[in-house]
Amino acid sequence: MGLTGVTLLVTLMVVAAVTLPANACLPADQAALMDIKAALKEPYLGIFNTWTGSNCCQGWYGVSCDPTTQRVADIVLRGESEDPIYEKAGRSGYMTGSLSPSLCKLDKLTTLIVADWKDISGEIPACVTSLPDLRILELIGNKITGQIPENIGQLSKLTVLNLADNKICGSIPASIVNLGKLKHLELSNNQLTGEIPSDIGKLRMMSRALLNKNKLTGSIPNSITQLRRLADLDLSMNQITGSLPAQLGSMPVLSTLNLDSNQISSSIPTNLLSNSGLNILNLSRNSLEGELPDVFCSKTYFTHLDLSYNNLRGSVPKSLSSAKYIGHLDLSHNHLCGPIPNGSPFDHLEASSFSNNDCLCGSPLRTC
Repeated sequence: MGLTGVTLLVTLMVVAAVTLPANACLPADQAALMDIKAALKEPYLGIFNTWTGSNCCQGWYGVSCDPTTQRVADIVLRGESEDPIYEKAGRSGYMTGSLSPSLCKLDKLTTLIVADWKDISGEIPACVTSLPDLRILELIGNKITGQIPENIGQLSKLTVLNLADNKICGSIPASIVNLGKLKHLELSNNQLTGEIPSDIGKLRMMSRALLNKNKLTGSIPNSITQLRRLADLDLSMNQITGSLPAQLGSMPVLSTLNLDSNQISSSIPTNLLSNSGLNILNLSRNSLEGELPDVFCSKTYFTHLDLSYNNLRGSVPKSLSSAKYIGHLDLSHNHLCGPIPNGSPFDHLEASSFSNNDCLCGSPLRTC
């Protein structure tokens, strides 16, 4: 290369260094962040005071960029955190305002967490479903209203969807079953209505589904038993009717099942009580009927078993005394009758565990 060529190359390198400083974010990304900042007000911690200067990839609280492309990749703003900024302020976070649709201009975003700020309102921008790389969407603990975006199923890379503790209404979008990589679904404590999508069993990767404290109706879809990785299912405090799916107890890794405070009216499937992997089972405050299956064994390990406030009849299963461990047991407010078996776990339970039945007797109740 001649002298002229070398000079030209050096000149181009200098221009590039001036035009695109190392670790600088794209001007369009920075403009989108400024719109997000303008739509939110955080009066106590001064978080947005750090969102200043020309390089949003460095020193902007909660913002991080892809080191290769310098595009904004993550926004993580938590109102409850162990970050020193909270300890110094001596308080948790508080924020008002709404989510700016400009966040959808951050088209390389993989994580969007704006959680536990208590007073952020407005709706989830519908355009959020156009973010092709989004993996985590977490907006828990605000006052967000409106509905879950209808096309939420377009987020093909989404693994976490947490919209709990808001004021979201409407039904669960049918397209949600297209989130093939979804692992955690948390929609609890909102105002959701309608039925659980009948083909929710398509979410084969899901390990946690918390839909409690809503106004969901209809029955529990049978397809939910196809979720072979599901460990935690909470549908409590809804208006669910119908029967318990027969294969619910055959789910291989299910360890926590909360269905309390609904209107379920079937008998209890035998395999639900004989499932040795199930540790927490709460079916209280329904209209369950029939007898308690006598299927407990040496592998039974319940830290919490609550069947209270139902219409169960018959006797207390003798096989409960062969269980490896029964921590909390509540059979109160049913129509059970006959003697309470002797030995563990009955010798450490309070009388309240058996109260308000038809004719139970024995320790810790009256003598038979």
